[in-house]
Amino acid sequence: MRSNVNYSKKVLAHFSKPHNLGMIKDPSGVGEVGNLACGDVMKLYIKVEKGVIIDVKFETYGCAAAIATSSVITDMAKGKKVEETLLLNEKSVTTELDGLPPIKIHCSLLSVDALGEAIYDYMKKNKLPIPKNLELRHARLVKLGMT
Repeated sequence: MRSNVNYSKKVLAHFSKPHNLGMIKDPSGVGEVGNLACGDVMKLYIKVEKGVIIDVKFETYGCAAAIATSSVITDMAKGKKVEETLLLNEKSVTTELDGLPPIKIHCSLLSVDALGEAIYDYMKKNKLPIPKNLELRHARLVKLGMT
């Protein structure tokens, strides 16, 4: 069956050869989110040292856009300070991928949410102060049943 969705070359490259695929043994934080409407599920692992994400990996069950957004957000987060990665949003992910079809924009938000949940998990485990916007995002995801 052929899809009617047109993807950028970057989306197709990340889908066909995803970066940072897999698990991290003893992660600092894990975020798992899912969208029941489309069936996509993302699990993102981070390893943090001295406030910097030194490794990040993902496991995603979903469409090409879900896999591509998971791949690109791991590239965008690796090597950055935890606080800096909290500034990533669906616009930064879609821009990095040279756009997504409107029907697939939700995948970029899902990848941002998975990263946010991994950071939330890391901060909670380490008894670090959780920024208000991250606290609100987590509460929204819980309320929607996405975590």
